[in-house]
Amino acid sequence: MGLNAFLHQQLPRVWLKRGPVARLLWPVSVVYSALIALRRVAYKTGLFKTQRVPALVIVVGNVVAGGAGKTPVTIAVAKHLLAQGFKVGVISRGHGRRTQDTRAVTDNSAPLDVGDEPLLIHQATGAPVWVARTRADAAMGLLQAHPQVQILLCDDGLQHLALARDIEICVMDERGIGNGWLLPAGPLREAWPRPVDAVLQTGPVGTTGAFAAYHAPRRLAPYALTANGRRIDLQSLARKDAPPLHAVAGLARPDAFFAMLRQSGLHLSSTTALPDHHTYQDWHKQPHRTWLCTEKDAAKLWLHEPGALAVPLELTPEPGFWKALDTRIGQLLTR
Repeated sequence: MGLNAFLHQQLPRVWLKRGPVARLLWPVSVVYSALIALRRVAYKTGLFKTQRVPALVIVVGNVVAGGAGKTPVTIAVAKHLLAQGFKVGVISRGHGRRTQDTRAVTDNSAPLDVGDEPLLIHQATGAPVWVARTRADAAMGLLQAHPQVQILLCDDGLQHLALARDIEICVMDERGIGNGWLLPAGPLREAWPRPVDAVLQTGPVGTTGAFAAYHAPRRLAPYALTANGRRIDLQSLARKDAPPLHAVAGLARPDAFFAMLRQSGLHLSSTTALPDHHTYQDWHKQPHRTWLCTEKDAAKLWLHEPGALAVPLELTPEPGFWKALDTRIGQLLTR
């Protein structure tokens, strides 16, 4: 088994329980835990600097390795705040991009230059989105270009302590905290539980470790999008006379996407699981195939497969989450 297959397929299964492999890795996680603790102390004592920016900062992140739905939550929160009349911006590191500078994400940005997730956020919300090597640099660049922005959303970065934040939203899926151990023996990026303003559960309710979570179920949209934005009803793709369907995903957990497609009644002739943020630069066009992908993959795949169909992911947090978020924002803006 290759290293890539072990890291993306086998290791996440190891993290679900405290089995032999996890126990073998546990001493390394003790060292990792100590380093994380020292880093927090360095920020708390001022040895490492934390930068505050002139806007209310909301971080949407998670404490486990792998995707849990941070970007869909960021999009949902941005749309919610924009609908209330707030001026909203989004910042990100732009994971997987080939550039290192601080830059704005535009409609014409290449996903390899700004990152697939920042591009998706900008396209989905219309809000200004900036990427940089550090979130603080992205925040300052965005605010200089858009000084009217009141609220900054940070897509990921719960562990990025160099940027001061006002609200922290921790996103979890059905895996919860797994076996409860830190990397590499478990999935945790930092010790849990720790204080956050809200925990949002995007999948079937799992264990969040001493925290009650708001529920935000994820489901696929009932349609797929073509490269020119046309909608195609998913049920039309499920007919017996429909062409064979092939699914591809460059996600932390591609199998979850494939399972959702099947649960929607689609019959998949094949599936191709790729690493998270895959560039598709090595993709070879395969004629006479109907490809299904995520919105995150679409901008990259359409360069090679213009006939591919992107199936959006919809996320609907429960009303209690919005009420709690609105109350907290109101308190902070008043203060």
